[in-house]
Amino acid sequence: MTAREPDPMDLAIADGVDDEAIETNRRLYQGWRFYAVSALATIYAAFHMAALNGVSISDWTGIEIPFLPTFPMETWNFRIVHVAGALFLGFILFASTAFDDEREVRERPVLNWLAVALMLPALFSLGAAIWFAFQIAGGLTWNGIDATIQFWEIWYFGVPLMVATAGGIVLSWFHRRRRDAVAPTDLLLGVCGFAVAAYLITIYGTLMRNSTGTPFAPIGISLAALAGTLLIMELTRRVAGLALVIIATVFLAYVFLGHYLPGFLNSPEIGWARFFSQVYTDAGILGPTTAVSSTYIILFIIFAAFLQASKVGDYFVNFAFAAAGRARGGPAKVAIFASGLMGMINGTSAGNVVATGSLTIPLMKKVGYKKQTSGAVEAAASTGGQIMPPIMGAGAFIMAEITGIPYTDIAIAAIIPAVLYFVSVYFMVDFEAAKLGMRGMRDDELPRVKTMAKRAFLFLPIIILIAALFMGYSVIRAGTLATISAAVVSWLTPYRMGLPSIVKAFELAGIMSIQIIAVCACAGIIVGVISLTGVGARFSNLLLGLAGVSQLLALFFAMCIAILLGMGMPTTAAYAVAASVVAPGLVELGIPTLTAHFFVFYFAVLSAITPPVALASYAAAGISGANPMETSVASFKIGIAAFIVPFMFFYNSAILMEGTWFEVLRAAVTATVGVFLLSAGVQGWFLGGRAAWFVRVGLIAAALFMIEGGWTTDLIGIGLAAAGWLVQRVFHPDPDARLEVKGAD
Repeated sequence: MTAREPDPMDLAIADGVDDEAIETNRRLYQGWRFYAVSALATIYAAFHMAALNGVSISDWTGIEIPFLPTFPMETWNFRIVHVAGALFLGFILFASTAFDDEREVRERPVLNWLAVALMLPALFSLGAAIWFAFQIAGGLTWNGIDATIQFWEIWYFGVPLMVATAGGIVLSWFHRRRRDAVAPTDLLLGVCGFAVAAYLITIYGTLMRNSTGTPFAPIGISLAALAGTLLIMELTRRVAGLALVIIATVFLAYVFLGHYLPGFLNSPEIGWARFFSQVYTDAGILGPTTAVSSTYIILFIIFAAFLQASKVGDYFVNFAFAAAGRARGGPAKVAIFASGLMGMINGTSAGNVVATGSLTIPLMKKVGYKKQTSGAVEAAASTGGQIMPPIMGAGAFIMAEITGIPYTDIAIAAIIPAVLYFVSVYFMVDFEAAKLGMRGMRDDELPRVKTMAKRAFLFLPIIILIAALFMGYSVIRAGTLATISAAVVSWLTPYRMGLPSIVKAFELAGIMSIQIIAVCACAGIIVGVISLTGVGARFSNLLLGLAGVSQLLALFFAMCIAILLGMGMPTTAAYAVAASVVAPGLVELGIPTLTAHFFVFYFAVLSAITPPVALASYAAAGISGANPMETSVASFKIGIAAFIVPFMFFYNSAILMEGTWFEVLRAAVTATVGVFLLSAGVQGWFLGGRAAWFVRVGLIAAALFMIEGGWTTDLIGIGLAAAGWLVQRVFHPDPDARLEVKGAD
């Protein structure tokens, strides 16, 4: 009996990549609670898949079932349900504080009773919203100026809802329950979310949708939106931290204090009722960010969950190890490939660091990389996944939604910049490995390339996705086909997806989607403030004034604002906010829309590795055990080319595939040489040896000339690089020599 060849899907090298990460404040239910919450998450994700593809139970059975939605749903109603479902799931799954499994939880019964007491006004407000629906269906004319209706909305709906919402949020900060127990305060907040949704669906179903922002808007819209805003911000705090909540709070404060501010920050005085009657519409929370999260983002989260359930993610990482593991510093190069691929799909740099970094960071340390360098490589690679077409961490879909530019045009334009970024990161880690004399991994530590090649069909879901998109299928149809194909190809592996696995994949998708939905809704608050106060237009005027002095200065200022607004936020939210504030100003400067939006998109993404608030770097430092600030500085250094590439868009539009094939090809080649020289100069390693400081300076200067894109500058760059090569080969300068200042005692 001969020994069986190890199955590549069973190799321990990628073990855990597809495991679900458990957050510190995540509840871990057991028994009937586990099955109930799992069922809710499954139904939530499956509802989106059905709604996006226009499939309902009645279509399959031919039987109309009361109270079940029919598809396609009305757009605003779909988005309201999308947010409300995430709120309910989010509150029962994520506690207000982190759990300490080593300490016994001391519950306070009085807080339980207070939460139960607050449930009464929450249910009362929900019942009032349903009663309003019956009144309107019975022919009652609803408007915002009838005194009787105002009384109903304030005292039957608004006041009970605000008491329950505000009281529930405050109680939840002090309330403690076991990790496997449902907290009454969180259940209360979920009911409040449903009350907000029930009212808005009822009122927006009438002509009252057109009255938002006017004196005719029912006061209930403002009260529901105020409660909904508080719920969204509280859930965002639980799943994404305080950064975005603080920024949203600052913007909300600006609405009511902006008329006191001087200069371009001054805004007209806006009453709270008028503002909140508009913020929960497509001008704010239900606008572009929620439009994308309710369609493209959740669809690709479902796709990622199917890849995870079918263990295809394991294969991606194993394939990367087989292809690049033997090279010097192999695990770092594997991180570039695997993290870029996985990060493209999952839409969050920090989340991807946790998923793939738990494997790649220890291996990088094992072959000789420093702790901070190991974390920095993973952070830079995971961040790069957000700019990798065709999915770009869902950023491409938000850009298409905001700009109106076809998705395929955006995906094609992103190819060369993404290649430049990953080529630069590759050179950085390769030169670092060369300086340190690192080896690759041994053959017996790696999967066999030949064996992995036999499973290359597992790339089919990605190939089908790309092919369908460029064949003209809609993004929803292409994503659905790719998701189905992930289940189909699993039947050719030991991890066949049956009905239980498919249900599990939908459950995973429902849970995975909560963070990004909350973040997109919270970003919608900021977008609403920007659009309703006009601060974006005033910022555009500021950029125009700076451009009168220097366009480069205006671009640098725009870069700083985009990075600042993106700090602490996932890709989608960071870009949405930056696109609302910075991009219109760049367009006013005469920069093409696509170029302007790519500019802010890149810098919003790069905020994840930019000190001092570098979420991806901090997540990597947590795994590597390095100092977070040192890791963020190292990741900034490794990703340095990405901070230059957006300026290339401005000076050389061929980088974005605009121009003749010759122009595009020349721009790609010269820019690639440029990032090679930049990496050599930053790392101090050039053509097989360490470079002296003045050679490094010359290489960086040559890189900047090559990246600019003109014939003259290309020739200057080539000349400087050639001079550096001659100095290196002929004179062999001492790389450890330092510049001495004469005359110093």
